[in-house]
Amino acid sequence: MGKVVGFGDMLVRLSPPGYQRFLQAASFDVNYTGAEANVLVGLSNNGIDTEFVTRLPDNAISACAVSMLKRFSVGTSHIAYGGNRLGVFYCEKGASQRPSKIVYDRKYTAISEAKPTDFNWDNIFQGADWFHFTGITPALGEHLPQVVEEACQKAHAAGITISCDLNYRSALWSEEKAQSVMKNLMQYVDILIGNEEDACKVLGAVPGNTDVNSGKLDYSGYVSIAEQLINTYHFKKVAFSLRESISASDNNWSAMLFSDGKCFQSKKYSIHLIDRVGGGDSFAAGLIYGLMKAFDPQTVIEYATAAACLKQTMEMDFNLSTEDEIFRLMGGDSSGRIQR
Repeated sequence: MGKVVGFGDMLVRLSPPGYQRFLQAASFDVNYTGAEANVLVGLSNNGIDTEFVTRLPDNAISACAVSMLKRFSVGTSHIAYGGNRLGVFYCEKGASQRPSKIVYDRKYTAISEAKPTDFNWDNIFQGADWFHFTGITPALGEHLPQVVEEACQKAHAAGITISCDLNYRSALWSEEKAQSVMKNLMQYVDILIGNEEDACKVLGAVPGNTDVNSGKLDYSGYVSIAEQLINTYHFKKVAFSLRESISASDNNWSAMLFSDGKCFQSKKYSIHLIDRVGGGDSFAAGLIYGLMKAFDPQTVIEYATAAACLKQTMEMDFNLSTEDEIFRLMGGDSSGRIQR
């Protein structure tokens, strides 16, 4: 059914057990993760052939990360090795009115020092049908905007579909720097993915009467944004995940897909969150899966939204939902009753 290549960072996630605060923790739970890696795990779990491209230090901790990817059948044959550090982030899960907190430690990592000569994109893209990257990757190092652009150029020339999740991270770069880099990369992108803030901060598109801190969204504003972006960058499709944050424990979750001049809006889910990290990545994976399977547009956005809903009921960053489980939720089975 096709092969998806993802390019990005791999990190160690260290989390206090349960809902402990950093100050309380005497130990950390360990996980290996990364935005593009999360997408590929979600796709691989649904039967898609995948390949993860990154640069890692050649040490035992990187071997653990690679082993985790292999466990979920993600390809690792084009990982470049060099440098001394694997990035780390610390995640303190919030609850109720106390927000989650993330602290990054990702300077001087192996991928931040990556150069164009580390990757042979002609070889990497052999047999590939889809290339996915996020706005995190070009923010990580001096040469990475060039590396990402070269990958996009090769993929575009080979007729490979290119998707980008904007994924703005203020800890990595300013809005001004993000826009200067990402606006240039948009010329290669076929499928644009974002959330309620990304389009504004990365591409300068204003969403109208929306305040993400109030938990209220103006849906009509996103129709306007999608039209602006498609007219400017000629994307084939634009998809937005839409999160209404009631508290750190409870969110409303929905999404929109803009395709062929029409807007397709998903149903809305009320989620009692277990772990929201990776929710956007699972949305991207569901969207890519639906498009690769040639679902109709309404089914595509319903599938992506339901997939991301289920992920946020799971610990850690990977979405381990099956296609059957996702379709079951789409069909209205949201009771959570035990299955025997």
